[in-house]
Amino acid sequence: MRLLRGLLLLLFLVFWAADARKGEGRSRRLMRGRSRARAVKRFAADCKEYSTNGEKHLDCQERQLKSVQSGWPEDIDHLLLARNRIQVLRDNTFSNFRNLRSLDLQQNEISRIEENVFSGLSKLTTLLLQHNRLQMLSEDVLIPMPQLKYLRIHDNPWRCDCQLDSLVRYIQVPSNRNLGNYAKCAEPTAFWGRKLKKLDADQLCTPQHENVEIPKPEHENLPAPIKEFDATTLCHTYMHPVPHMDCRNRDLKTVPADIPLDIMRLDLSINNIKQLRPKKFITVKDLKLLNLSGNSLEGIDTAAFTGLLNLNELDLSNNSLQNFPYGVLEDLYFLKRLSLGGNPWICDYNIHYLIYWLKHHRGVYHTGLVCSKPKEFQGWSVEDYVKTYNGECPKDSQSGQTADPAGITAQKFGDETEEEELGPIPYRGPKKYEIIRLT
Repeated sequence: MRLLRGLLLLLFLVFWAADARKGEGRSRRLMRGRSRARAVKRFAADCKEYSTNGEKHLDCQERQLKSVQSGWPEDIDHLLLARNRIQVLRDNTFSNFRNLRSLDLQQNEISRIEENVFSGLSKLTTLLLQHNRLQMLSEDVLIPMPQLKYLRIHDNPWRCDCQLDSLVRYIQVPSNRNLGNYAKCAEPTAFWGRKLKKLDADQLCTPQHENVEIPKPEHENLPAPIKEFDATTLCHTYMHPVPHMDCRNRDLKTVPADIPLDIMRLDLSINNIKQLRPKKFITVKDLKLLNLSGNSLEGIDTAAFTGLLNLNELDLSNNSLQNFPYGVLEDLYFLKRLSLGGNPWICDYNIHYLIYWLKHHRGVYHTGLVCSKPKEFQGWSVEDYVKTYNGECPKDSQSGQTADPAGITAQKFGDETEEEELGPIPYRGPKKYEIIRLT
């Protein structure tokens, strides 16, 4: 009987140990699943998700990403992946994001794009691939995106040969006027610096244009071609929420050339631009915000802002401006905000134009108009200085003088001053004299 009890107890202990091990395994698997879920959530949380105007954005910029990660929300409208470390875009990478309207992949290290990478993106209108390492791209890559309206592919080392033929012909179709506008050939030498939009596509597959070398005279090395920097090379372009270009802190000495025509916000702050030359913004007719703060601006040409009829905000703060030339603001019909602080304004007659213009544009909110010189007006608001300048002139100390509004003082000597009888009798008679002295 004791032996039977011992066997039963032993069997019970064996079954209990087995159940404990199973329970422990289940708990471990559950914990691993939870930790993986937390890891996915935690990774997804590294990207910023937000909504504007009813559209969902997922901002995964500057995350050191090498690929698109799992666990991201798939109902987003805009995906921002700029400034990461993505090198290859593989087939069906974005196939789950079927609501995407814009995809920002600029400033990565992309050198290869597989043919079906954009499959399923039938709603995509904006694709940004500038500032990467692409040398070739086929039209077939773009076919899954019938709604594509904006394609930015500049600042890539495009090799303009037969492999690029289909892409060149595709972006040159008249209806594709906003596709690949600023992209340029990097090689071969015969096509270096030429825009893809303006290439003769028939020449791309011509053998004599491949691997062309410039002949060099004996014992003489030709200098390397000088690269001309323009806005699309130096600056970063974004399309959402509105087309804008970021040229901050690029050590610019002039306004860069080839600013895209559709740009609405342009940031040129923290550079070394000393003079604004005429008509530098004349092609950017949709520009609404222009930031020139933190430069070394000393002078602005009268025609510098020609064409900016739609500009709403102009920031000229923290420069070296002392006054405005007459007429410099005349094209800014719809300006609403003018930032002028941090400039050494000189309160003399040359500052009057600015106050006159602001007086006649009362809807413009302005800040920073404070006299720096001369010493007696230092710290005054420029408006207060102009009021004192236009105040009543001092009374002339000489008796018998009256001042008229034109600044001319009239002095009369008697009401009936008679002229000496110097001529014949018919011409003699009383005359009135009025001596006018200009003050």
